[in-house]
Amino acid sequence: MKKIIKTDQAPAAIGPYSQAVEINGMLFISGQVPVNPATGKVVEGGIKEQTAQVLKNIGAILKEAGYDYSNVVKSTCFLSDMADFAAMNEVYASVYKENPPARAAFAVKGLPLGAMVEIESIAVK
Repeated sequence: MKKIIKTDQAPAAIGPYSQAVEINGMLFISGQVPVNPATGKVVEGGIKEQTAQVLKNIGAILKEAGYDYSNVVKSTCFLSDMADFAAMNEVYASVYKENPPARAAFAVKGLPLGAMVEIESIAVK
């Protein structure tokens, strides 16, 4: 049975979607942007600060659903500028130190709220 996951420790959905959906031991996390859930605003700073906030948001959703970063099997990273790839990768690697998930990264024309990065993830128990 499909279960909707929602936490106030990550930004609320800004459209007709859920923060995450769990089904059959799999967790599908919607793309997270660098919004601080306490302020509702994109965090200040550059790509490193934004990537850290995105990963923090993903971590909060994982925790709410009873998962952790070790359960993540696939991530997709969207960057507004591929020149930020190395800096994003540095922060990303600090969370996924061992056995990192499969991943794709793309440059896109634009992201919600003018964000520099958005990451979606799939986790499995």
